Amino acid sequence: MADPFDVLDLRSRSLGEKILHVAPTGAFFRADQAFSMRLAAGRTADDDAFLHSQGHLAKNALARHARMFTRAQRQTQVSGLDYLILVPTLRCNLACAYCQVSHAAEHALNYDWSAETLEAVNHLVSTLNVPVAKIEFQGGEPTLRPDLIRAVMAAAPATTEITYVICTNLQVVDDAMLEIFDRPDVQISTSLDGDFLTHVQQRQGDEAATMRFLANLDFLLQRYGPDKISALPTIDPRSPPTINALIETYASRGFNSIYLRPINYQGFARKRHPHARTQNDDWRAYHTRFIEALILRNWENRAGRILEESYFSHILRRIFRPGEDRHVDLRNPNPMGRDYVVIDHDGRVYPTDEARMLSRSGIIDLSIGDVFSGWNTPARAALDAASTNAGDPACEACAYQPYCGRDLVDDIARYGRIDLPRHETEFCRRHMHLFDLAFRLIYSPDEATQYSLRCWLGLAGDSVRLGLER
Repeated sequence: MADPFDVLDLRSRSLGEKILHVAPTGAFFRADQAFSMRLAAGRTADDDAFLHSQGHLAKNALARHARMFTRAQRQTQVSGLDYLILVPTLRCNLACAYCQVSHAAEHALNYDWSAETLEAVNHLVSTLNVPVAKIEFQGGEPTLRPDLIRAVMAAAPATTEITYVICTNLQVVDDAMLEIFDRPDVQISTSLDGDFLTHVQQRQGDEAATMRFLANLDFLLQRYGPDKISALPTIDPRSPPTINALIETYASRGFNSIYLRPINYQGFARKRHPHARTQNDDWRAYHTRFIEALILRNWENRAGRILEESYFSHILRRIFRPGEDRHVDLRNPNPMGRDYVVIDHDGRVYPTDEARMLSRSGIIDLSIGDVFSGWNTPARAALDAASTNAGDPACEACAYQPYCGRDLVDDIARYGRIDLPRHETEFCRRHMHLFDLAFRLIYSPDEATQYSLRCWLGLAGDSVRLGLER
């Protein structure tokens, strides 16, 4: 096996008083300034001995495991279409100010799948040729059309194990939806923005609608438990909820995962929340404090349920587990319209849900085809060709490239172009902050920090630190 620490292509990143060195394989070590300067000037016999002694220096199984991978294993591997987002209706029974995609009124006409669209969707589903797949129903509010959801489920091939996710505002939980929710292959996804007043303010200022939502959420949690239901907050970075109050809102309901999702600038919300175009240092500091609060809580509650911030946990898995690339915003390359597509209410196909948002908001048409004639089109090929960070000058010089990805739809949304220098993009600023935070915590000697990192990575032992340090 090739040396995972091929110093001819090491990239470096200053982390306080030490320097982090990362190879294209994702293997990494931390060294002091003096050693890093010698390394930059040219390898010495002592340096060689150090770099090749990692097996003896490793302190845990994770360290050995992290150095066994190749550069190719850091690249996204695509087999076949296995993730569908389906939008059977654009109608909704709420009108939230931060709605990600323009919606239609609850009783509007011509915003649902036609019979022809349903037939084409069912044909696509019936021809899935992968062992495992996920089908996610979004909207609008998909629970307004349980008949369409059931029709898709009936079309699924017996040879594919499918998980269905119903994304819903939980305004209506009637017998028709309970029949679907009761299925063991169905998961429920919803939005919980914080305590009662925060949720009211974030949604549409309707206390009755929030009371209805919370009653239905608590009813379903009692019926199924938290493992079948996921929730996430949408946060206004200008006025985020109190950290402890947000954590308690989730912990009190048995949730163990919280995804800090700021208002999405890619969708309809940009018209009412133009400030969402950038996330300033205050938001990044809030995110850091949130992680620190979870670490403290987990340490003080070691016998109880461990909480995570799900995106940060994904960052950690990207560092330590090549192949963890199912989060479509952070993989490299990020293939367009191959293993993952979105089918809108009118049958148009998009490479991501964010691309659908931009199109529905009238910003730019990023559709790549339709469900009737397919999407192997020049539009798809053009997007796919730009879906990697390989070859980008800023990325090629960045220590975090092996773990990072490419989200060109985000660049289009914020800047109207995809050729802006990477370090000037919000995507880059966000992820530099998160990877810096991750490595500071990885090398932290603090016992409470190491405990949460082990839990978030599903590890045993007493440390996740690499152990390779000069």
